[in-house]
Amino acid sequence: MDLTNKVAVVTGGAMGNGLGIVTSLLKANARVYILDYSEELKKTIKELKKEYSNVSGYIVDIRDKKMLDEIVKDIMKEQKKIDILVNNAGVAKLETFAKMSDEIRDFHFDINIKGTWNVTKAFLPYIKKSKAGRIINLSSVTGPMVADVGEVAYATTKAALIGFTKALAMELVDNNILVNAILPGYIMTPMVEGIAKETNSKNPSEVIESIRLGIPLKRLGTIEELGNLVLFLASDECSYITGQTIVIDGGSTLPETNSVGV
Repeated sequence: MDLTNKVAVVTGGAMGNGLGIVTSLLKANARVYILDYSEELKKTIKELKKEYSNVSGYIVDIRDKKMLDEIVKDIMKEQKKIDILVNNAGVAKLETFAKMSDEIRDFHFDINIKGTWNVTKAFLPYIKKSKAGRIINLSSVTGPMVADVGEVAYATTKAALIGFTKALAMELVDNNILVNAILPGYIMTPMVEGIAKETNSKNPSEVIESIRLGIPLKRLGTIEELGNLVLFLASDECSYITGQTIVIDGGSTLPETNSVGV
């Protein structure tokens, strides 16, 4: 798949799933702009530029619409349109519903839902200028399909992105913009490592091993595998898929229960 002359914007691309997505798009010759809140972005850009010249980034809080508008203006000084938008940025903090503060709730809502909304709204006029626009939202199997204790806020926001994806897909068909959502299961990322530490600070590797054993393919996914799925949805080869949710989870949502053997 070749994305030569395609312009892509990826949020949360400094590490984890986002970095896998960015790398896949760069390998396919896309011009990529990364938006990320973390200072880690500077290091990521420096490393990527050793191999790719067509990448740059902005440190931004996607909750800040004015900041986003300034970044859009800056990018559009170089580009005439945006072909691909990947809304990957997201947060997860474990806490039970009874103990969860409004601040933690709003932290999830403001970034996972409103942040995705803000970025899409800011770039949409320029995506409409593309002859084959693509918007790809990173949801999760958590929320739409499964959930664990402590994930109420995260699950709620990720489920909301499914409705956002489907409704937006209907609105943008006349602009030849395809809008789809990806539902990852466990991919080995800093977020998963963080959840493991929150669950068992003394032995997070034990949590990872428990997760691995519960996945039919007996391993966690890689950021490269997720990146390749995004690459397909961003490409011209994906021309008849819109408003859909695509699961990439190694089969983890297949078993009715993991405790019943044959």
